[in-house]
Amino acid sequence: MTARAVTVLGTTSGAGKSWLATALCRWYARQGLKVAPFKAQNMSNNARVVPGPNGALGEIGSAQYFQALAARRVPEVRMNPVLLKPERDTHSQVVVMGEVRAELGAVPWRERSEALWPFAREALRSLAAENDLLVIEGAGSPAEINLHANDFVNMRTAREADAACLLVTDIDRGGAFAHLYGTHQLLPEDERRLLRGFVLNRFRGDASLLAPGPQQLQGLTGVPTLAVLPMWRGHGLPEEDGVLDDTPTGPAGGTRIAVVAYPRISNLDEFQPLRNLPGVRLQWVRNAAELAAMGNADWIVLPGSKHTSGDLAWLRAQGLEAPIRAHAARGGRVLGVCGGLQMLGEALIDPHGVDGDAVGLGLLPLVTRFEPRKVLSATTVRFASLQAGWSALSGVHAEGYEIRHGRTELAPGASAPSALFNLQGEAIGWQHGNVLGLYAHGLFESPAVMRALFGAGARPLEAVFDGLADFIDTHFEPGALMRLADVSASP
Repeated sequence: MTARAVTVLGTTSGAGKSWLATALCRWYARQGLKVAPFKAQNMSNNARVVPGPNGALGEIGSAQYFQALAARRVPEVRMNPVLLKPERDTHSQVVVMGEVRAELGAVPWRERSEALWPFAREALRSLAAENDLLVIEGAGSPAEINLHANDFVNMRTAREADAACLLVTDIDRGGAFAHLYGTHQLLPEDERRLLRGFVLNRFRGDASLLAPGPQQLQGLTGVPTLAVLPMWRGHGLPEEDGVLDDTPTGPAGGTRIAVVAYPRISNLDEFQPLRNLPGVRLQWVRNAAELAAMGNADWIVLPGSKHTSGDLAWLRAQGLEAPIRAHAARGGRVLGVCGGLQMLGEALIDPHGVDGDAVGLGLLPLVTRFEPRKVLSATTVRFASLQAGWSALSGVHAEGYEIRHGRTELAPGASAPSALFNLQGEAIGWQHGNVLGLYAHGLFESPAVMRALFGAGARPLEAVFDGLADFIDTHFEPGALMRLADVSASP
């Protein structure tokens, strides 16, 4: 290992590891260091298409994609060598170095972890040989004692990199000092020595009331509290693992957009630009009552899904089918992205056991057939002449990406709706009236699309990354971040 390394660990899932790692990537890059992010194994249905081995394309977790951009690097599969994409409560699709490894999906967790660690270790070592600093993100908690022997994401990776570790906790949940102390105590002694600082995240109130907690904690553990980070909802990064922030965004009188948040929602991060846009009120909805409480929504969005047939069944069980149909019948705009597009069609056909058969919502005359081989591609959508509520997109070109097993065609005997094409002439979207479905993710990350639909763009990612770096620069102890990057410094 030649690069120095800083690892961000958490006392729990959702403590703030991902955004803090992103902030560190930009902060260290601004110091002139060559920085790369790394997460040995991510479990998320939010993924991006990036360069893989031998010129192929692969997929990594969206968090590492954004961290690479924050570090001013091209995202690639080594930055997240193992990605688990949950399809059901007890099964995940296993992606190794960007490629699906179906044979590993049935392997028990402990045995699978030992088989996956060599891939993660090799990726870690190769990145370390090419960079000045690695910013490593952990997963969940490093002190799950029932899993510790086989957990390679947290302390095994930290030991391999001899990383200086930060342990972040969400103080807004309560119990922060107990979480920090308990995590420290449950780690073996040789791993405790890697802990260089505690971080209290999402603090609200009078910081003087924390005393003498941080001082007592340092007396018990020898680890200082290096930062107290105030609650900051508007930092601009999407949540990584799920719809954690249910607070509606934007003014009550703005364009009201309801995004259906089914259990296996995927690529929800692509809607973050809408959450950042003035004049748009975006709300996640999970049942008919929540949708009705919005009044007459202007848009209903069916996002991507890692288990389309299962999420479609859930949608019906929540009583959402009838109000979606009624919304479309009265001229409300409906948008389906990837799995959402498949739900809008007439049928899902699955001869290979990839996803499941189902009857669609019937709002577009389409049939989707699932194939074992996954489509991964960067794509450009050409919006030709669109009608009704989507006419503002006519003539717009937008960059996006595709991750899908489904292949969609017109239903037999159906009259053709308006089709959208990529630059290769392949149909990747269809429109009928105010109902639009397309396979390309990332529509709202296109400035041209945002200007056409809303007359304004969201805050640029570069500004988001710089804002994150400025934030931690303000709230970490002076000099602490540079001391962390020097792994030879005393704890």
